[in-house]
Amino acid sequence: MVRSSEWEGSVTESINTIYLLFSAYLVFVMQLGFNAMNIMLTNVVDAVVGTLSYYLFGGIPNDSYDYSYFLYQWAFAIAVAGITSGSIAERTQFGAYLVYSFLLTGFVYPVVAHWLWSSAGWLNPNHSQPLFGSGAIDFAGSGVVHLVGGVAGLWGAVVEGPRIGRFDAFGKGMPMRGHNATLVVLGTFLLWFGWFGFNPGSFNRILVAYPDAPSQGNWTGAGRTAVTTALAGSTAGLVTLFGKRAIAGHWDALDVCNGLLGGFVAITSGCAVVEPWAAVICGFVAAWVLMGLNVAALWLGYDDPLEAAQLHGGCGVWGLLFTGLFAEEELVVQAYESGEIGVRRPFGLLMGGGWSLMGAQATEVASVVAWVSITMGPLFYVLHRLRLLRTSVEEELAGLDISSHGGYAYEDHEEGSHHRGQYAPHFSGDYTRLQEG
Repeated sequence: MVRSSEWEGSVTESINTIYLLFSAYLVFVMQLGFNAMNIMLTNVVDAVVGTLSYYLFGGIPNDSYDYSYFLYQWAFAIAVAGITSGSIAERTQFGAYLVYSFLLTGFVYPVVAHWLWSSAGWLNPNHSQPLFGSGAIDFAGSGVVHLVGGVAGLWGAVVEGPRIGRFDAFGKGMPMRGHNATLVVLGTFLLWFGWFGFNPGSFNRILVAYPDAPSQGNWTGAGRTAVTTALAGSTAGLVTLFGKRAIAGHWDALDVCNGLLGGFVAITSGCAVVEPWAAVICGFVAAWVLMGLNVAALWLGYDDPLEAAQLHGGCGVWGLLFTGLFAEEELVVQAYESGEIGVRRPFGLLMGGGWSLMGAQATEVASVVAWVSITMGPLFYVLHRLRLLRTSVEEELAGLDISSHGGYAYEDHEEGSHHRGQYAPHFSGDYTRLQEG
């Protein structure tokens, strides 16, 4: 017969596995937050290419690395590639997506994930000799996921250059017609939903009690993490609403959506180690970081259709530094030591914890930016030199939905409509006849 202790252990492991798998499913659902046909297909490609690439090179399940954790990390890996695709959207050859997605998910992301999330990683807080006696806290991936994707997208967009019509002859930014605003808002809510797997799910195991408070455990930590996530995103969305109203003179729902996501990106690093009031500060600053970087992008002539580099890169950097300022010692011990009694850990600078954690956070920022730059920057440049990166002028003007994928993502395009001041064919056959003519 199975002994009671063995049975309880099996039940505990089963519940923990189900929790982790469900969190992985939520993160995977985030791929639905994109809705133009070209973007939809690239996200499918990110998933299918990323699955094989991550399995072959990123992390093969073994006795200490089970399949549920592999699936959770896989969901993060393909999210990185999805972030990058936003920066280079609307002007990139489809083959280029295949190449960069394979490298990013199978090689670039796993290295950073190892640094931060493996106990042997040199930036991991649980390393035998943690950096500065602290290690970097990136609980759910402001740096590991978002900064990696944002920096990769930055290099792709810089090498490609702006879309045709994004800037006039004098370098002034020109508004570009967007897609379906209703689907953008729906996609934002799907991303919000998925973030509750992204952040609380990063506890990995839910049935872990804290010795100093038996009534508390990872289940209470996960609940608080969900609250800090919602507060940071909501604050950033609200600040963006009024900030853009003051700057542009009107209320813009789409800007609010990006502001909301900027708050989510920023809180992802410290979601489990800060109090809810600090999450409000995180979201407030994240909104201004995003708006400021968008202004700078226009001034510099940088074109990122989904603001991915500014949102994921810029807000990711702020999130890492925010953690170095506001992390609470008790919550750090709970997140990284399962609440062990008598354990001390470095914590946030503004909370009286000294400079150790902040130094480790800044080191993570510099290391991630350097690593992604020396890997993805040359890749995009080589693709550019081989003429494998950017589409032709004709294909870009027609729109990649019609020129590369045989039809529009939406059925409300009128025959004879115009795209960026040019005639936009409705069917792929129309586009082919125009090319032949």
